[in-house]
Amino acid sequence: MVVLNKIYTKTGDDGETALGNGSRVAKFAQRVEAYGTVDEVNSVVGLARLHAADEVDAALSRIQNDLFDLGADLCLPEMAKDDQREWNPLRMHDSQVTRLEKEIDAMNVRLEPLRSFILPGGSALSAHLHHCRTVSRRAERLTVALATVEEVNPAAVRYLNRLSDWFFVAARIANDDGRADVLWQPGANRT
Repeated sequence: MVVLNKIYTKTGDDGETALGNGSRVAKFAQRVEAYGTVDEVNSVVGLARLHAADEVDAALSRIQNDLFDLGADLCLPEMAKDDQREWNPLRMHDSQVTRLEKEIDAMNVRLEPLRSFILPGGSALSAHLHHCRTVSRRAERLTVALATVEEVNPAAVRYLNRLSDWFFVAARIANDDGRADVLWQPGANRT
């Protein structure tokens, strides 16, 4: 259980922060950038939920919980030491990736194939889901960059990759099952 008695600690006043293993790193370290952007994804999902109902809201709630799991995974370096820790570290699992894939497949059945690229917009929910998609893509890029210099759980990378796909398909569903998608018209504004 997490207990937060005091919100400010002043320990970050020198520009450093603690990782899950207690080590201190610069607040701009790649690992901090990666899990900080995952936190940003969670925030924009919260905005999307203001426009969601029923099944979509429930799915977004599950995703928000997964994103906290993902942040916990990314803030704890040195996966090789997991077996030696006094506690069982929270790591992303492929079952979370598989759940996203099943949800994408179920939503995709309702959609006609794309014949053009889509501009973010249409309904308020769709616009917010496209925002979630782009921020999750940035989180994925940062996590993949981190994985080139430090060990990263491969399931975390797979989750972020599927998550942006999930947001894309859900954004189409939010636009009347794709019928209200805003389509790109190449060169439409050339003079």
